[in-house]
Amino acid sequence: MDALVEEAVKKAAVAWLTVPGAGPAYLVWCAWLGGSLLVVSGPGEQSAPGLAETPTADVTLRGDHGGRIVTWPATVTRIDPTSEEWAELVPQLAAKRLNGTTDLATTWAERCVVSRLIPAGGTHDLPDDSQAAPPRPSSATRVPKRPFRLHKVRGATKR
Repeated sequence: MDALVEEAVKKAAVAWLTVPGAGPAYLVWCAWLGGSLLVVSGPGEQSAPGLAETPTADVTLRGDHGGRIVTWPATVTRIDPTSEEWAELVPQLAAKRLNGTTDLATTWAERCVVSRLIPAGGTHDLPDDSQAAPPRPSSATRVPKRPFRLHKVRGATKR
């Protein structure tokens, strides 16, 4: 594994995933366990469009100062709730979850997908431009109110 990828994933709590055919990259909560990045998605958890169905994805991680430092290709597999892999990794993943319930692994087994993203080797070159884009439309936006003023502002008067 690339040394930069190895160092970045050990510190990662979130990652941006780019799934072929699923639109722009999206942010997910994740944890590095067993030589792979684990992501939980499904009802009651985070949305990860297309992740459960794809065999590959690109993972982008940030550095200590918040900027992108590495993007790497990953092989994506689903962890079967009846497997030894589940028994080993998912309880550790549940323990890393903030505000988790006591029986989180059972809940995930019943209604969610735990995806395992294994580095496929190498990294992608970082872009030269900022890749800034206008905000996507959202129902969460609103027209701001006029600013509150404590005192009435009057025009300049002559004496």
